[in-house]
Amino acid sequence: MSMSIQCEHISTIKITSSTEHKCKDCIALGDDWVHLRLCTNCGYVGCCDDSKNKHATKHFLAVGHPVIKSQERGERWKWCYIDAVSWV
Repeated sequence: MSMSIQCEHISTIKITSSTEHKCKDCIALGDDWVHLRLCTNCGYVGCCDDSKNKHATKHFLAVGHPVIKSQERGERWKWCYIDAVSWV
């Protein structure tokens, strides 16, 4: 993964970190999650697509914020839903 990958939505990144390490939507449902993703536009933290509820993707589909970042410790990658590319 490198920045040579083209993504028109890098300019939408406003938030690069969060202290939140839970999916509040899963907690409200009484469910668990696999991994967490941070919306780099608004700071929403949701569960990944390997999780039952896929809250990060549902957030993108609801509000259109294109870029997420892994919220897992030690991971730095980002993903753009619209361009379907990832980078570090």
